[in-house]
Amino acid sequence: MKTRSYRVEVPEEALEDLRERLARTRWPDPDGDDGWESGPPGGDMKDLASYWRDAFDWRRVESRINAFPNFVASIGGHEIHYVHLSGAGNGRLPIVLTHGWPGSFLELLEVASRLAPERDVVVPSLPGYGFSTTAPGESAAPVRIAELWAELMSGLGYSRFVAHGGDWGATISTRLALRYPERVAAIHLNYIPGSYAPYLGPGSRPLSAGEKTFVAERDRWLDEEGAYGHLQATRPRTPAYALNDSPAGLLAWIVEKFRSWSDCGGDLETRFSKDELLAHVTLYWLTGSIGTSMRLYREGRSQRLVFVEGARVAVPCAVARFPKEEPMPPRDWVERAYDVVRWTEMPRGGHFAAMEEPELLADDVREFLAGR
Repeated sequence: MKTRSYRVEVPEEALEDLRERLARTRWPDPDGDDGWESGPPGGDMKDLASYWRDAFDWRRVESRINAFPNFVASIGGHEIHYVHLSGAGNGRLPIVLTHGWPGSFLELLEVASRLAPERDVVVPSLPGYGFSTTAPGESAAPVRIAELWAELMSGLGYSRFVAHGGDWGATISTRLALRYPERVAAIHLNYIPGSYAPYLGPGSRPLSAGEKTFVAERDRWLDEEGAYGHLQATRPRTPAYALNDSPAGLLAWIVEKFRSWSDCGGDLETRFSKDELLAHVTLYWLTGSIGTSMRLYREGRSQRLVFVEGARVAVPCAVARFPKEEPMPPRDWVERAYDVVRWTEMPRGGHFAAMEEPELLADDVREFLAGR
């Protein structure tokens, strides 16, 4: 594995091009006053796009990123960007933190900073996300990403480690535990992979009342919220043409998810500042990575976490359940295939827990890993 230091330096021409495209946005006609029910309202999007064009400071984001030790590792033709923080050590196991969609490594930097004083922390960007690229013609499906992470950790000198993740990060952390149980000492999740299907055949116990409620709620959520996932898992290239060409379209596609999936009560700025939201959107825009990021949904279709009788994730698992994370299964559903040794019901927070409640999340990881 070859590594090199990395510094973010976006050409000014790229930022000027973004501002010019925003100024030329062709907005759709108003289609009624149903709030966010049909998608982001025009007024909200125009206000946010105006701020993005006239007030948002990408250079400040760059400075924050470059204040961390950034690197790129060449692994199997993939160029994997990662942040590597060195902690005090003292025999504690390192941890790899993995983000999801439509987030990025940016959402994990605060948690990483809170954990780093005690242990080494590695925060990679998923292949095809942000500053990480994929090898031409090679799969970057979850099992392959787990292999890349294992090679990355080996290249950094870590024979054993722990893993944390939410969204796709939960899938990658689970795949690491399944593929490398001798190396992965424990996993910490704030989401259970959407494709997770425990064994429910002959010999399994009947569904509990809580599990039945979850299955019904999951089906309702998929019906009301799952169109994006179905599209990205079947025809990711089609929306990529639009979203990679229109910053306003990209903004709407991503911001709608931050509002819908977070514990914001319908008001985005109770959880995220405009600058925080736009940092993620701008990262996708400047790297042209929205299309490659959505491809993970298609790659993952053939690698669902379906468990046969007797199959389990053998390593110890902790789950931090944030109340607005939906759909989120109950503990007894998760315990059908995971070795759950810690389950924390959080008082607040949603899907973007590392951004919404970094202190709560970092403290739960720290307490779970005490002594490891």
